[in-house]
Amino acid sequence: MAEAFAYLHQNGKPTIMTDLKVNKPKPFLPLKDVTIYNRGVDIISIINVLEAGSPVLITEFYSNGSVLLNGLQAHLNKTLPNTSFKEQRAFRAVYHKLSNLIIVQIVDHQIVVNKAPIIGWLKKLYPETSDFLLTLPQVQGLNSAWQWYTNGITIPVLRNKIHPYYGTYFPTRFEHLELFDNWLKRYEGSKKSAIDIGVGSGVLALQMIKHGFQKVFATDTNPNAIIGLTEMMGDTKLSRKIELDFGSLFGKWKNKAELIVFNPPWLAETRDSNNLDEAIYYNKNLFPEFFEAAKQMLLSDGKLVLVFSNLGQITGLAKSHPIEQELAEGGRFQLERCFKKNVKKASDKTKRNLDHRKKEEVELWVLTHI
Repeated sequence: MAEAFAYLHQNGKPTIMTDLKVNKPKPFLPLKDVTIYNRGVDIISIINVLEAGSPVLITEFYSNGSVLLNGLQAHLNKTLPNTSFKEQRAFRAVYHKLSNLIIVQIVDHQIVVNKAPIIGWLKKLYPETSDFLLTLPQVQGLNSAWQWYTNGITIPVLRNKIHPYYGTYFPTRFEHLELFDNWLKRYEGSKKSAIDIGVGSGVLALQMIKHGFQKVFATDTNPNAIIGLTEMMGDTKLSRKIELDFGSLFGKWKNKAELIVFNPPWLAETRDSNNLDEAIYYNKNLFPEFFEAAKQMLLSDGKLVLVFSNLGQITGLAKSHPIEQELAEGGRFQLERCFKKNVKKASDKTKRNLDHRKKEEVELWVLTHI
């Protein structure tokens, strides 16, 4: 269903986009053949149903879903290797497949089990239907997203909380943002305009406004990012300082800028990458296309800033570093400075093997025209 949103501001006036659709879990209707799960049913028998590719409906209490997911996790831990980075990714793929066969019923925008959370997204995102089914992981994701959206998230480099819209990337680690903030503090160039590629929840754009940039032009290929930021800014002064466009790379923007900022995905795309990883994995064309376009969009004395990580190299998922490769072979840009910062070690509470975090560094690359 197409929904209309005021998503651009030109000369202080909103421009309406009528065909921008929210990315949201696709609802489905009740199934004819479904296995019921409650606390009295043997979990292993239910896992066998899931492994056979059949759906399972959670009944009685919302917490029954967590019990079943914990049982599934324990079962997979016994049957699948889960040590190396690649094994962990394969493990998560199997867990994702099986857990998304666990379904939850929704009636009148409410989850039909006892002690279920109230999730405002169910009414906000599905005004056209009130009764449907979703998978348990989708419902859990909606619940977490609603808490983040309503309560807000504190970002150390920003004055105010952000309220990320459903399905929009927001940072959970802040070392790369601290690198960028420290660089902005020392930035002495013109601050008339900047371009933020892949604006997400808007953190980098908000940092630039905080540090005195008059105008930030931002793009994103995720409609939820554009819808969410438009809603967040409303008709405030901020809405006239940050202009948004739903599009890839530079989108509709044609005017050159003093500063171009890009926080791209940090891992190279692999054959088994799925749609849930779009904010994490980049394809082979992303960087060449970006650098080619950036060459045309950066003013002669401007700065091109990329926020990146060595994660691809230390996990073995990338054969080369895309920014280093551009500097060596592209013939378009030269390196001014590269700042690096070690990431914080993984929490002692995490069950995943995150040894790579000991070697991981976030990077801030500052490039200029050759």
